[in-house]
Amino acid sequence: MERHFDVSLRELKEQLVAMAGLVERAIDDATQALQKRDLTKIAHVHEMEKKVNLAHKAVDNSCLKLLALQQPLAADLRLIVAIIKINTDLERMGDQAENIAYNSDRYLRGLPLKPLIDLPVMAEEVRVMVRAAIDSFVKTDEGLAREVLSRDDKVDALKNKIFRDVLEHLKDQPEMIEQGLTLILIARNLERLGDHATNIAEDVVFAITGEDIRHSGSMQTIKKALESK
Repeated sequence: MERHFDVSLRELKEQLVAMAGLVERAIDDATQALQKRDLTKIAHVHEMEKKVNLAHKAVDNSCLKLLALQQPLAADLRLIVAIIKINTDLERMGDQAENIAYNSDRYLRGLPLKPLIDLPVMAEEVRVMVRAAIDSFVKTDEGLAREVLSRDDKVDALKNKIFRDVLEHLKDQPEMIEQGLTLILIARNLERLGDHATNIAEDVVFAITGEDIRHSGSMQTIKKALESK
């Protein structure tokens, strides 16, 4: 017979996964709004963000009840701590999706500065990172979590390229500075989403192994670990 604690822990994980689904939908709608010049998707993002905030509170309350009413052993305690931290990152990802929606709305109401080439690539890379981070939690997959970490450098490189390209265009079109700055802000929002996906992956590794790999500062170590598998 399944323990009451195990049932509660499973329900907690299901709550978090449902919240992650809302976040993914918000990110998809926010990025699609810009790429497809579809302002209707922006309203969807605002609705999703409200739901994410409610889910954030609900997950926190469930975690506190488990900690207060049960006495979880080490592995279960690590998982609950990881869920609390992942919950915070998901809520902040919802905020970033809303920021992208807001900045996309501003950008789409003016003339385009340049063709969107690298931003869609960056958005797709971030989407893959977010999906993989969530999947690593659902599947308890340490290897997948570490793959997320290895993708972060590519997102950072794309952000830097977008910054440089925008600045080059602004040299010839200084009157478009507001549009240029808005594109830079969107790239920065996407970079922050990648950072939060990385945080989630680190928390998954912690929950599975007990190893704290935050601030390790060694992507080569991570890549070597992946290559040795």
